Amino acid sequence: MVLPCLDEAGALPWVLARIPAGWRALVVDNGSTDGSAEIARGLGATVVHEARRGFGAACHAGLTAATADIVCFCDCDASLDPSGLVPFVREVRDGEADLVLGRRRPQGRGAWPPHARAGNLALARMLRRRTGLRLHDLGPLRAARRDALLGLGLTDRRSGYPLQMVVRAADAGWRVAEHDVPYLPRSGASKVTGTWRGTWQAVRDMRRVLAEPPAPGLAGRRPSTCSTRPSSPPGGTSQ
Repeated sequence: MVLPCLDEAGALPWVLARIPAGWRALVVDNGSTDGSAEIARGLGATVVHEARRGFGAACHAGLTAATADIVCFCDCDASLDPSGLVPFVREVRDGEADLVLGRRRPQGRGAWPPHARAGNLALARMLRRRTGLRLHDLGPLRAARRDALLGLGLTDRRSGYPLQMVVRAADAGWRVAEHDVPYLPRSGASKVTGTWRGTWQAVRDMRRVLAEPPAPGLAGRRPSTCSTRPSSPPGGTSQ
């Protein structure tokens, strides 16, 4: 389980308490100054340090550090429950999908600001035009096979990373599934969607990703459902 983290000391206990039994939590500290790394380590998580700022930089550092066949991603701000990834992992493990995404369904007022929701909707429409995928959300809750993700050659290290993953997966012919997940009011202010400026900077990053031509050599590179790695813990996530 890859958990990108920047100053999430208040949310970490809640998030880490909901990691499914047998799964390994990889908290990728992206320059926190509030003691997040120490808290995560004290709660039993493996801490990876990524000096380069950016959501994509943190996610990719966690992907690189992971060792299991199937890897999950989840925000570390208590807006998403990592235990909801169990059926996602099962779907990937059983060969029913190659990439499984969570469609955020806000729970209560303030869980998803209007400007952030509008930006997400615009990006989903652009993604549909670019790839044909009829997705509704580009949220961070997701699961896929580690080696296959590395094979996508992801290069974005900012807000465009989650979108680039989906675009390149589509270009490679992956089966992409989407399922509803509860979206809770996050702990603290968002580093990306907490303001109109942050939201539209993220949209700009993602529009740049959508304008990229298909990466050479991706067509037909569907993930293999077989793995030569040792057996993973229940759920097959990062260990």
